[in-house]
Amino acid sequence: MQITVTVNGQPYTRDVEPRLLLVHFLRDHLALTGTHWGCDTSNCGACVVHLDATPVKSCTVLAVMCDGHEVTTVEGLERDGELDAVQKGFAECHGLQCGFCTPGMMLTARWLLDNDPDPDEGRIRETISGQLCRCTGYENIVRAVRWAAGHEAGRAAAGEGAREGTRT
Repeated sequence: MQITVTVNGQPYTRDVEPRLLLVHFLRDHLALTGTHWGCDTSNCGACVVHLDATPVKSCTVLAVMCDGHEVTTVEGLERDGELDAVQKGFAECHGLQCGFCTPGMMLTARWLLDNDPDPDEGRIRETISGQLCRCTGYENIVRAVRWAAGHEAGRAAAGEGAREGTRT
């Protein structure tokens, strides 16, 4: 079955089996290996990507369901050679250890900040509650998201503009 999916702003047309999962389409057909395939049961959240600007677990979405839609992976967060504030926050605040859950956490955090530019700790924890991290204990992940929120607020206050619209 032929599908065309826009991934990180670029359209891709591929012939795929109707049962192919989005996570495998991204990793195996497009070589975008930042999206991790973890538990195979949709419990861990390592495979989170944005589908039309909404976080989804790509292990539960068929690639054919994305025909005509937009997908953003962790590789798509970086723009014009500059890391997204969320990516910078994870680096600055040591929000990763092994890094396996990090891409899904980053995309979930990006969605949160796009919809709530100044979330408190409780909101951050609630938002990432669908994802498992076995290394960090979540403290540094929460700090990383708060850092990103503050960084974007600081840029906006300086007149640079935190974002050019919503990331998709």
